Amino acid sequence: MSFASPADSPLGRHTTYADQYDPSLLFPIPRAPQRAQLGITGQPGFFGADLWTAFELSWLNMRGKPQVAIAHIVVPCESTHIIESKSFKLYLGSFSGTRIADPDEVRRRLQADVSAALWQGGPLQASAGVRLIAPDDFDREAVGELDGLNLDRLDIECDHYDAPAPEHLSAAFDEQPVEETLTSRLLKSNCPVTGQPDWGSVQIRYTGPQIDQAGLLRYIVSFRNHSDFHEHCVERMFTDLWQRCRPFKLSVYARYTRRGGLDINPWRTSHPGPAPAPVRTARQ
Repeated sequence: MSFASPADSPLGRHTTYADQYDPSLLFPIPRAPQRAQLGITGQPGFFGADLWTAFELSWLNMRGKPQVAIAHIVVPCESTHIIESKSFKLYLGSFSGTRIADPDEVRRRLQADVSAALWQGGPLQASAGVRLIAPDDFDREAVGELDGLNLDRLDIECDHYDAPAPEHLSAAFDEQPVEETLTSRLLKSNCPVTGQPDWGSVQIRYTGPQIDQAGLLRYIVSFRNHSDFHEHCVERMFTDLWQRCRPFKLSVYARYTRRGGLDINPWRTSHPGPAPAPVRTARQ
C-alpha cells in the first residue's frame, strides 16, 4: 500500500479506473502531523470513529451478474492513519469487474484491506467495522437532521472565514453547569489538496459551563475557507472546545455531504460509548 503526503495521493490527478480488485489502491495518510499541530502526541485524549458511507459499491457474482450494496464503514480514531477518499473510491471501483461468490466475502475483503491500511504495518489495535446493506433493505436507510438546538437561528455578524478562530469560544464558568446539544448546518471547509469545498452539519453535545452560542457559531463559520480533511477539522473543534470551554463531557459529530459516492462523518467524544446511528442528513 502507498504511503506519502496528501500531495502524492491520487486526489486531483488524472486517474485510470481499475475494475479488477486491487487493495494496493488504498492511500493511507498519517494522523500524527495534523494532531501534532493541536498538541496531541501519542494516544489522543478522546474516543470516537470516522463513519463512512459508500453508496457506489458493486461487484459481479460468479455468473457475471452485477450486484450492488451500500457499505457502512467504521474507522477507529485511534488508528495511526486515515485513508484518502479518492483512493477509497478507486479501491471500491476495483470490485466492479471482479467475480466474488457472495456479499460476505466482499465484506471480509473490505474489512481486512481497510484495517491493514489504517495501521500501515503496525500492530492492529482495532479493526475497521464493515456492514453491507442489501438492495432489499435500501428503503430502511434513514434520513434525518441532527437533533439539538439550532445555532443558525442566531442573527449574528461574521467576519472570520480563513482559519479556525478559537478566540470566539467562551463559557459561563461562574454559573451553574448545563447539559445541552447544539447544531449547525453552516460548517464548510476545503479539501487541502484540490481546494474543493466540503459542506457539512455539526452537532455538539456537552455537559459543563454553558457555552456562548453566538461565539460558537462564529467559530464554526471561521472554518469556511480553512483547508483540512474532515477528520482533522472535527478533532480541532473538539480540542478547541475542550481547552477553551472546559466541559465535563463533550462530543463533536459532523456529517459531511458526499463526494464521489462517499460521505465521511467524524465523531469525537471525551467518554467512550456507542457511535451515533448512521442517519444521513437531507443534504447527504
